[in-house]
Amino acid sequence: MANHKSAMKRDRQSKQRRLRNRMYKSRMKTAVRQVEEALVAGSEEEARDALAKAVPVIQKTAAKGTIHRKTASRKVSRLTRRVNRMQPLD
Repeated sequence: MANHKSAMKRDRQSKQRRLRNRMYKSRMKTAVRQVEEALVAGSEEEARDALAKAVPVIQKTAAKGTIHRKTASRKVSRLTRRVNRMQPLD
């Protein structure tokens, strides 16, 4: 436990940031999971819709500083590439 007033405040701030970062990360992981589930199901339309919803969530997570912006870019790029590789069903 912190003894100094400033250390106590930093502890409180760290706890708040940790919870906030967990929330953003969880939201991002859920969005990515929805894209991956649509890919496994083979539904191209659902995958594209899920990707359109996931991209802003990933970018917002990076903008908040929870993940690095290049990590976000890499995630978006890989998801987009996987969705684009799907062949439309004729």
